[in-house]
Amino acid sequence: MPTYDYRIEATGDVVEVKHTMALTPKTWGELCILANLDPQEIPEDSEVTILLSTAGVVKSSTLKNPEAPPCMSGGDCPSGGCGF
Repeated sequence: MPTYDYRIEATGDVVEVKHTMALTPKTWGELCILANLDPQEIPEDSEVTILLSTAGVVKSSTLKNPEAPPCMSGGDCPSGGCGF
């Protein structure tokens, strides 16, 4: 199950939560129910914002070309920019 970071807009705190990709909580109350969190003193209608997260990691051994691209292994990309 993917892990997501959410910022509680009312406090600026960031919490880490695991849930399926299909769920998109918008408020602190929804996030608390989803992750079984204690709402504490934070209003349940406080907005939460999902922060940038990594999608997934693919092992190079599962690829047809098991070598990492140059930019992933510390080198330069031939085109000057990497698609990652």
